[in-house]
Amino acid sequence: MPVQPDTAANLLMPLLVALVGACVGSFLNVVAWRLPRRESVVLPASHCPRCGVHLAWHQNLPVLGWLLLRGRCGHCRGPISPRYPLVELLCAGLWVAALQASPTALGDAPSWLLIGAGWLLISWLLPLLLIDCDHLWLPEPLCRWGLLLGLAVTLAAGLSQSGEIARALLFNHLLAACLGLLAFEGLSALAERLMGKPALGLGDAKLTALLGAWLGLTGMGLAVTLAVFSGAVVGLLGRLSGRLQPAQPFPFGPFLAFGGLAVWLAGEGWWLQQWSRWGATL
Repeated sequence: MPVQPDTAANLLMPLLVALVGACVGSFLNVVAWRLPRRESVVLPASHCPRCGVHLAWHQNLPVLGWLLLRGRCGHCRGPISPRYPLVELLCAGLWVAALQASPTALGDAPSWLLIGAGWLLISWLLPLLLIDCDHLWLPEPLCRWGLLLGLAVTLAAGLSQSGEIARALLFNHLLAACLGLLAFEGLSALAERLMGKPALGLGDAKLTALLGAWLGLTGMGLAVTLAVFSGAVVGLLGRLSGRLQPAQPFPFGPFLAFGGLAVWLAGEGWWLQQWSRWGATL
């Protein structure tokens, strides 16, 4: 039975988006590796970090390149981490998910703007997540520019509806960014006074401000709540399994990123429904 044109188009779009998302994920792997080492993310071209040999174009294909090389450098046979194809697949999947996302933080903005904003937010949060996992560090320039981009996208979304909506959205998101920054910095300072060391890094405060700029007050609150719950569960499991020692720090940025993306993709209304149902069962 021949595939109908509408069905073919519906299948083609997610496939194209997945391919582009995988390519973006490949670049984000480069950003996460080079930025903490103060290296250019553009030059030189992709190469083996052990022997320095440049990768051929077909070895640089997202996911397929790693499979063709069987997870090892073609020159020195050093292992290539499976994290590279996993990040590419994750980015591809999130980009496709953004096509069907229901973000409510930007009001009734046009769908093309919401989809583009989702792709930009995903691509901004992934390297922050990876760098924090590797180095317990959230680069301040990435957080700062991500915050400014969030406010710019918020303004564009508001202006696509009306000047009054633009002012209301921008005020809400700017207030969320300020409150997120001050709340986390205050919490860190209080913990340092009580326990002698900060409970959270200042990078977490800046990442929370970034989420506030994109999600607004309600969205940021939901994202932080999800981050706290998921972080507590992972921390508890880590302690029980012995993977985390009693005083060993672990990154909180990935949980904030997870919370922000979960709120963006599902929408504030869906998460508020889940909280109300959960509260009703208690």
